[in-house]
Amino acid sequence: MPEPRVIPIYTSKGDAEAFLVYPYLYNRSGEWIGFVTADRKVYSVLGRYVGYLTDGPRIVRRRGTGSLEPPRQPPPAPPRLLPPATVPLAPLMSELPYTLMDVLLEEPELLHTLDSGELREDMD
Repeated sequence: MPEPRVIPIYTSKGDAEAFLVYPYLYNRSGEWIGFVTADRKVYSVLGRYVGYLTDGPRIVRRRGTGSLEPPRQPPPAPPRLLPPATVPLAPLMSELPYTLMDVLLEEPELLHTLDSGELREDMD
C-alpha cells in the first residue's frame, strides 16, 4: 500500500502549521484537528465549520461567517500521523483582503484536538 500523501498547510507567514492527509487535518505534532470535505470546506474534529482550503494551501474564512455553515458529522478518528521531518518552503502567498482571515494565524484554537478546546463536550 503506498504511503499517504502528506500536504503541508501553511499560514500567510509561510509556516507549515498543519498537514492534510485527505480528508484528515493534523497539527504539527501529528494529532487530528479537523477534516476537509470534497468541496474544500474545513471542519473541526467536532464537525464545526472553520473555513475553506485555498490553493495556497491555506485555511481561510470570511470574517464573521463561522456560524453560517451547518455542522457536519466528523469521520471516524484516524490514527496519529508521523509528521514529515522536513517540509517544502511555502509558495509565495498573496496578501488576504480584510474580509478574509487566515484561520491558522488568527484563530488557531478553532482547530483543536478531541481532548482539548473550549467547545468540546464536558465530561461527567
